[in-house]
Amino acid sequence: MNAAPDRFSHLVGQPVATIDTPALVLDLDAMDRNLHRMADFCRARGLRLRPHAKMHKCAELARLQMAHGAVGVCVQKIGEALALAAQGVSDIYVSNEVVDAAKLARLAAAVRTGGTRFGLAVDSALGVQRLADALAHAGVTAAAAVDVYVEIDVGHGRCGAAPGEPALALARAVAAQPVLRFAGLQAYHGTAQHQRSGAERRASIARAAEAVALTRGLLEASGLAVPLVTGAGTGTFVHETASGQWGELQAGSYLFMDADYAANTADADAPAFEHALFVKAQVMSRPEGRAVIDAGHKSHAIDSGLPRVWWPEGLDFANGGDEHGVLRGAHLPALGDTVWLVPGHCDPTVNLHDVLVGVRGGLSAGHVERLLRVDARGALG
Repeated sequence: MNAAPDRFSHLVGQPVATIDTPALVLDLDAMDRNLHRMADFCRARGLRLRPHAKMHKCAELARLQMAHGAVGVCVQKIGEALALAAQGVSDIYVSNEVVDAAKLARLAAAVRTGGTRFGLAVDSALGVQRLADALAHAGVTAAAAVDVYVEIDVGHGRCGAAPGEPALALARAVAAQPVLRFAGLQAYHGTAQHQRSGAERRASIARAAEAVALTRGLLEASGLAVPLVTGAGTGTFVHETASGQWGELQAGSYLFMDADYAANTADADAPAFEHALFVKAQVMSRPEGRAVIDAGHKSHAIDSGLPRVWWPEGLDFANGGDEHGVLRGAHLPALGDTVWLVPGHCDPTVNLHDVLVGVRGGLSAGHVERLLRVDARGALG
């Protein structure tokens, strides 16, 4: 067990000012508002919500989302699924393909043990057969059949079978396996999440909806019921909803809202989500014309761009390397001052930390309410 959370263990009940830097801080008030807004959106429209826990990797937050109406959570890796299941998360869908026999054997063992309902995406006959073989070898019976979704490529250009006949062939292969339950279609357009204008995102999801409708119609005409279409993300979920093709939303980043998603033009029908995830940093050096802080790339991911300086306002963040960030602007903070950053991409930023420091009452006058362990940190397999 990594002892790093001990660095923060004494903080519960203490003022935010006492949090050592750099630290990943969760504004619990903002997060709660995001949680309720998405739950209300789905409830009002009769949609299932299955948020992506690959974003926060935290069993406590997964259970919180389920307590507020989510049917379960998604992850992308078997390791993430097993880490969350070990902490009591009862319904987990691996919305990704797995063909490695050893990984599938680990999943099958967890299915046999019981306690958590699992699902998995497939896009190949090999994936279907290996999953069925692993479950059968583990002694899983038809009574404990695993939910399997056939993923179709709806425009992302990553995983997924082609819409139409290839997806039908896979669905038939799933239905032919007693230990597998054909649960529907996985249809996620990742590229569309970060198209900046609402018009671009709407057009991308309209094309995706055509692929879903084509595939669903073909399957149903062949006698295969399609119980559910699952997918969508924080950037596009209003468009999947409007299409009428999706019955379940997989948005995840809405809970924390990183800088990249906030750069999208807001959709009129979408709830207003707030930034809830921050990196607390401190000015450690103050040369002429710049301020250097103690939060570099080891504290935040940069795949979606550098972090945004949330406070003090009016500052630009520049690359300072692994342990440093460089701030420039007209009114620079003083040596020892606190600086708050909004990460560019929440998912890989969370994966850099052992614990989220949950604060209540705001970033300036609040206090540390609780620590949330990143249970699936580093669960890459």
